Amino acid sequence: MGIIWTIIIVYMAAMIGIGLYAKTKIKDSNDYHLAGRRLGPIMLAGTLAATEIGGGSSVGVASKAYGEWGLSAGWYVVAAGIGILLCSFIAPLMRRAMATTVPEIIGRRYGTSSYAISSFLSFVASIALAAVQITATATIVHVLTGFDLTWAILISGVVVVFYTYLGGMWSVTLTDFVQFFIIVFGFAIAVPFALHNAGGFDSVISNLPPEQLGFTKIGWKTIIGLIILYFMTFSTGQEAVQRYYSARNEKTAVVGSLLCGILMSVYAFIPAFLGLIALAVFPNIDANNALATVSVELLPPLIAGLLLSGVISATLSSASGNLLAVASVYVKDIHGTVLKREVKPENELKLSKRLVVLSGIVAIVISLFSQAIIPLLVFAFTIRSTGPFAAYILGLLWDKVTPRAGLYSIVIGTVTGVGWQLAKEPYGIMAVIAGCVASLITFLLVNWIELKRGVPKAPTAFNSNDLSA
Repeated sequence: MGIIWTIIIVYMAAMIGIGLYAKTKIKDSNDYHLAGRRLGPIMLAGTLAATEIGGGSSVGVASKAYGEWGLSAGWYVVAAGIGILLCSFIAPLMRRAMATTVPEIIGRRYGTSSYAISSFLSFVASIALAAVQITATATIVHVLTGFDLTWAILISGVVVVFYTYLGGMWSVTLTDFVQFFIIVFGFAIAVPFALHNAGGFDSVISNLPPEQLGFTKIGWKTIIGLIILYFMTFSTGQEAVQRYYSARNEKTAVVGSLLCGILMSVYAFIPAFLGLIALAVFPNIDANNALATVSVELLPPLIAGLLLSGVISATLSSASGNLLAVASVYVKDIHGTVLKREVKPENELKLSKRLVVLSGIVAIVISLFSQAIIPLLVFAFTIRSTGPFAAYILGLLWDKVTPRAGLYSIVIGTVTGVGWQLAKEPYGIMAVIAGCVASLITFLLVNWIELKRGVPKAPTAFNSNDLSA
């Protein structure tokens, strides 16, 4: 255990060192929120992947594989990879818009009411997602140290708030780049060691219920639903879109997105298989502790330290991206446009850092009271995506849209998605799909009626100076 802790402490110290270095690159709020719009394709792919491969895609997938989903839990990440690949088609439009947030685009096209609602949804969802990543990190700390889970959450939360406060997007991007490749390498080499110490492949398989090995146990309806969910949430989620906005140019946004989707799909089933090994060897542990237990009990200390360092850093990095998203939405959208409170450009950076601290405290409190990982993750995806999805995507793709089409689709889609989730997803239809369909139908219907009546179309999402960027 001493070797594991030494590796983790050295690794975390190196990450904080990178964060301190990144802090020297920050001159204004544009650097803090968007890394000066200077990310190349490799850096973009790394930060996108590390942001999405966090608690849900590592600790959460291992937990689901240990529990009801079995091997098919890997589809959770494959679906995410496909979602990112689909985002590649609209990545150039995102970058061309020269925006900072998702609500900013919605506000340009559909007006203040749509702007305010989408800002609120993005703000709340990003805090909830930060809480998920703090919980995922805390489960590992809890298993490693024996600390009470409450203390593990508090420690993890304080670390991520400090980490984000330091360097904003530059800090997140540089550490993400290192973390993603370390976590993939760590997981890849962990499997053969874990298998060997668990008695070999045949021993593991013989100790598993046959249904846990079903490649599509979760069902194609769920798999397709997850792909739709991820496309929706990545194309409208602030922490992902903010990275597309940070790309050097439109081509970089596309190449980085394609590379990220491929890398995520390759990685997908590794944490699921580790979850199955945990089930075969440790059938009576808490499912959330599956990954950490395999690492501590079945891996050599050096490999365990590397793997857990990568997981801890990746989950913290995902939380960092979410906290930065909260700050960006508040400073760029809510504070000035919704609350009508002026903030001078030179004070934006200070306000952003304050918001990171405040939202971090709220995320810690949520984590203390709700220690779910994937359920809270899906709920956050639902509230931020179902309503704004049609308005945001069609607002980028389609010139002839009207303000009311955007507003009504945001309201109807959100109410439908949340209501469907609270109703326990009737007929087995995912809430995100129900909300998406309602949002899309509402948008198209209202837009058609208004254009027929001669209602003027909404202003463009791209300013004249944007098009030359």
